[in-house]
Amino acid sequence: MDRMPETTGQRPSTLPTTVAGACPHDCPDTCALLTTVIEGRAVQVHGNPDHSHTAGTLCTKVSRYTERTYHPERVLQPLKRSGAKGSGQFAPASWDEALDDIAGRLAAIAARDPQAILPYSYAGTMGMVQGESMAARFFKQLGASELDRTICASAGAEGLTHTLGGKVGMKVEHFASSRLILIWGSNSIGSNLHFWRLAQQAKRDGAKLVCIDPRRTETADKCHEHLQLLPGTDAALALSLMHELIVHDWLDHDYIARHTLGWPALRERALQWPPERAAAVCGLPVEQIRQLARDYGSLSPAAIRLNYGMQRVRGGGNATRAVACLPALVGAWRQAGGGLLMSSSGHYPVQHAALQRPDLRRSASRVINMSTIGDDLLRPASADFGPRIEALIVYNSNPLAVAPESAKVAQGFLRPELFTVVLEHFMTDTADHADYVLPATTQLEHWDIHLSYGHSDVLLNRPAIAPLGQARSNSEIFRQLAQRMGFDDPCYADDDLTLCKAAFGAQVDFEALLSQGFTSLNIPDAPFAEGGFPTPSGKCEFFSQRLADRGLDGLPDHLPNAEAPGSSERYRLAMISPPARNFLNSTFVNVTSLRDIETEPVLEIHSQDADARQIVDGATVRVYNDRGSYHCKARVSDRARPGLVVGLGIWWRKMGLRGTNVNELTSQRLTDLGRAPTFYDCLVEVELARP
Repeated sequence: MDRMPETTGQRPSTLPTTVAGACPHDCPDTCALLTTVIEGRAVQVHGNPDHSHTAGTLCTKVSRYTERTYHPERVLQPLKRSGAKGSGQFAPASWDEALDDIAGRLAAIAARDPQAILPYSYAGTMGMVQGESMAARFFKQLGASELDRTICASAGAEGLTHTLGGKVGMKVEHFASSRLILIWGSNSIGSNLHFWRLAQQAKRDGAKLVCIDPRRTETADKCHEHLQLLPGTDAALALSLMHELIVHDWLDHDYIARHTLGWPALRERALQWPPERAAAVCGLPVEQIRQLARDYGSLSPAAIRLNYGMQRVRGGGNATRAVACLPALVGAWRQAGGGLLMSSSGHYPVQHAALQRPDLRRSASRVINMSTIGDDLLRPASADFGPRIEALIVYNSNPLAVAPESAKVAQGFLRPELFTVVLEHFMTDTADHADYVLPATTQLEHWDIHLSYGHSDVLLNRPAIAPLGQARSNSEIFRQLAQRMGFDDPCYADDDLTLCKAAFGAQVDFEALLSQGFTSLNIPDAPFAEGGFPTPSGKCEFFSQRLADRGLDGLPDHLPNAEAPGSSERYRLAMISPPARNFLNSTFVNVTSLRDIETEPVLEIHSQDADARQIVDGATVRVYNDRGSYHCKARVSDRARPGLVVGLGIWWRKMGLRGTNVNELTSQRLTDLGRAPTFYDCLVEVELARP
């Protein structure tokens, strides 16, 4: 395979060149890419057939990556606000003008209190170089507030940590040999395509596939069974499965005795959850629960593909813990095709300190939760909160679209004295509210290195083309800001290839990455066959002493939603807001071919609920609660169960019917564990929109 340097002074070749890379987006598949380049222009992006997990196939979104890279609306020069905040009015600026002014403004704020400066970023790229490497160094030395990056997965991550010891699990390739696969809280066809390929292989070989999801997803359509439970009731279902495993003695007593902690207490709790009780809580037929328990206790190996949708409710951490206990009860971990996978990222030997240099921070700093940015931008200075947020540097995120209770987020971003810098590819909702927009490179234009949370390979991304226009990589922008701020530590001279090498140090063969673009971690096929969990006890911890020491329940339990169905006379419908199939969070919304597939913002509503409100398919509806309202088109469908509506997201606000999106309705309330948002713990009402 030909190699392409990051930049070249030579005339572009007229012959096709193939450059190996990696998909940067927030997806467990982390695909290996091949980009075909002719005369310096990327003409096609496709999957690398030599990478077993990718197998030459990409999702619809990333297969159109050249359309995104060469989009006519891409930001290709620095922009300085010329109109009112939020007006989207900007004038061109030079890099020197922009960086000098930004550095000067940050220095003035830092002289008063550097904690008044806040970085805001997440998974716009999952790359470790263009994510939190040079940026982390910059903000640590600056003394800025720390960002608690919770918006997606921290409830589930903490639940796993207190049960299995970390974000670890079975190897995804072994789902192909499972006899029973529970796809729990995941629309795998849309969000985990290459796992779905393995599940289909297992299905052809006789495995039973069961989908557990409040929505009848495309994945549910293809499974043998669908348990369409109410949002936030997953722990109740898991505890009831345990009840049936106990009373029918479908247990691996030897594995429980040798490799688990806290079984007597968990057993007592599970016996309080007969199927009849769980059926009432979950809104499921009793026999569905009994049959699932029978299958889980008798079909071996049994595997669970757990995803993050089910942890976006008040009890999300406990629900993750409850489900993560199940494999140990039946000894599923003994076989390669058994166990559970929610995230594999804890298997990677990432050298975080080498990348992020926490030693550069000279004093402790306050922590701001990214999920409560709406409230926090509006807070005044106080002894408890600290200084008011005066500057916000946004990269790899679009908080006005993705953060909960977005009316407050927008109100905060409109503060005239808030200094906001956004590193972006496009004029998103957030970029419209910036003082400066800085043009960032896409994945085809920079170096990066990637782990995965769905498999166990490390991938290297090479730049396939030179940066378009005046675009610069995130890492280069923060290098230049550091220089202007007078930060003279030698670490700011590290180029991107050096940072790629530092990410794993000697733990990964970098020459193998250079030669083929990916390399695999050495993980046993059945990593917990003989216990050895990365918990303090080395066992699967049904009871967590660490949680008990914090005054929390050491056992998993069902915690009802804060906004549970039936708890409000005014708002009678539960709402979940999973991504539309052709979007990924708020990425790809402006790619014309993908937006044309989705057509417009929609709300799925069951005919029973639609008829009661005189709503017909295609009508414009107003979805509302005390936090705000959102207009979209009704899609009357049995994909939503009675009492549930599904607001498919995440549309940019300015592309919504009336300038809002579904996060106008979601809450800043946090989960039981992990301090995460409760996007799917949300009651609403729906009515026909008035003209």
